[in-house]
Amino acid sequence: MSTNKNDKELNHLTIWNELEWVPSEKQLAQFVHLQELLKEWNKKSNLTRLVDGDDFWTSQVCDSLLPLHEELQCPELSHKYIDIGSGCGFPGIAIAIAMPNSNITLLDSSNKKTAFLKEVSKEIGLNSRITVVTERAETAGKDPILRSNFDYAIARAVASATVVAEYLVPFLNSTGQALIYKGGWSETDQKILKKALIELNAKIKRTHTFALPNNRGIRNIIRISSINKCPNQYPRSIGKPKKQPLGF
Repeated sequence: MSTNKNDKELNHLTIWNELEWVPSEKQLAQFVHLQELLKEWNKKSNLTRLVDGDDFWTSQVCDSLLPLHEELQCPELSHKYIDIGSGCGFPGIAIAIAMPNSNITLLDSSNKKTAFLKEVSKEIGLNSRITVVTERAETAGKDPILRSNFDYAIARAVASATVVAEYLVPFLNSTGQALIYKGGWSETDQKILKKALIELNAKIKRTHTFALPNNRGIRNIIRISSINKCPNQYPRSIGKPKKQPLGF
């Protein structure tokens, strides 16, 4: 048992060292509680296979927070985040735990997933800072309450970068940033995305490559900022961004 415990602590240390951020006791307890709830829900409704040990701590928690390495250095700041295609709550719930003064909107089109997100937010004491919306990104992006209203719009591998950009950019306020999480990233991808962003009145702020600890792979993070207001026709109607992606 003690070896197991030591292994877990070592794994956690690797993650926090990588992030250059250490959770408080309360935050760590919230992550542990989130893991327990995921395991429980997984028995009746398959949400994700990444729930045990390193799968959870590195491939979920660390992968969610590593792109926000800079923001983690100033967790007292208050920002508004929207997580598109939130699924089982990553990166959104991880951000809500790590950034105690920020407000997070979790958007997913699946009732099953948003039911889980609502319960978890309540159970781990975050429902005052988390809003859960059951909606497609294309519809939500036209909603005047949500459009142009966020400091950060984030998506973790829900589609190709040009499609994701069309989902995210309409949510940004004038100084906001969109963060796209990708595995592989090439010069061709970069060119296509740059072309697509012209249509959205946005630009690539920078790209950043991370190696996840414990040999969990490479992540590319593309940060996008608005140049001007996103044209009203974006996002286009449901299904169109995927069928006719911008930039091609």
